[in-house]
Amino acid sequence: MTLSLFAVYGASGYGREVMPLAREQLRRQGIPAEQLVFVDDHPDVQTVNGQRVLRYTEFMQAEASTRHAVLAIANSTIREELAARCAEDQVLPWTVTAANVVILDDAVLGEGAILSPFTMLTSNLRIGRHFHANIYSYVAHDCVVGDFVTFAPGVKCNGNVVIEDHAYIGTGAVIKQGKPGQPLVIGRGAVVGMGAVVTRDVPPGATVIGNPAKPFLKG
Repeated sequence: MTLSLFAVYGASGYGREVMPLAREQLRRQGIPAEQLVFVDDHPDVQTVNGQRVLRYTEFMQAEASTRHAVLAIANSTIREELAARCAEDQVLPWTVTAANVVILDDAVLGEGAILSPFTMLTSNLRIGRHFHANIYSYVAHDCVVGDFVTFAPGVKCNGNVVIEDHAYIGTGAVIKQGKPGQPLVIGRGAVVGMGAVVTRDVPPGATVIGNPAKPFLKG
């Protein structure tokens, strides 16, 4: 019988962090590590931390009944392009969740997410496709997070916040709680800098830094 094949797409820094989470998740499901590989478009080596590294073409040519991939790619635009490629080739989106992640009531999570250790999703929230939540991040009640959003480590997203597609929230950033019916909005493609404290809306495509967060002006 042909078996399913699972992949962490991306064998660089973040992919190497995601791989042991993926391996442990499969182990809990009784799936051996031999069915898990890295996929990388430009591999330098054949194995990384004990797991095989395949080019995408090799992954597609390998004998398998189904193929699943989680996209451990930081750049959200490239992540979207790879998601489209995988969908076209019938590679199924795969969500990888650390064993100690906490998810409470009515938290809806889109396909292909990565929830790193100590992530928390509280109640009554919606998160889109291919979300990355790095270690010690949380999303609080009544938030709406779009597609291809990235949280770096230690992001604190408080309640009643809307984060639109492709936004990047930097390490240790804090997003102030909005109000019911009047959420704080982080616009599409916006970047919130490391350690920023966001107290008001961020326009689409803007970069904000500091406490309180203000637009970053190139000198």
